Amino acid sequence: MADVNMIRIIAKECGFFETGEIDIASLRFSDEIRHICRGNVCRHYGTTWACPPAVGTIEECRQRCLEYNKMLLLSGKFDLEDSLDFEGMEAGLISFKKMIDLLDDRVKRVLSSYILLSNEGCMRCEKCSYPEAPCRFPDRLFHSIEGYGFVVSNLARQAGIHYLNGKNTVTYFGAILFT
Repeated sequence: MADVNMIRIIAKECGFFETGEIDIASLRFSDEIRHICRGNVCRHYGTTWACPPAVGTIEECRQRCLEYNKMLLLSGKFDLEDSLDFEGMEAGLISFKKMIDLLDDRVKRVLSSYILLSNEGCMRCEKCSYPEAPCRFPDRLFHSIEGYGFVVSNLARQAGIHYLNGKNTVTYFGAILFT
């Protein structure tokens, strides 16, 4: 059984900006967020194993989360040249995904069971195998935190960390649930 402070230290070593603990009993799963997912604004809905509908129903996501008793919200903050620096945003997202991979590599040494959620969809394959074939990298598949029905700004508030980090920055979020 790992202690939250140990996971915080590992997360910091992986480059995460802030971490904050959230009480599992206080988690709220929003059907409204899933409705936004179905609107496909991000263009990931129905195209990847990391996002809805592949992640399962809100109830299935809730049941998976409730198997654990600790949640640590993770953020990555990235500086931009200006508010329209889309290349910087993309580079930040790629860096964030690498931080999630590094965290996964390191927590495997101390946790026997956990869920790692990441921001947005998966970027491993040029074209995801969903829904025609199984995921090519199931051990490296981290579901979308939003796809689980979480309102990330609410999670940040609960965790006591910043959702917005100032002008010319972008912040990405993930979470690790463990016992």
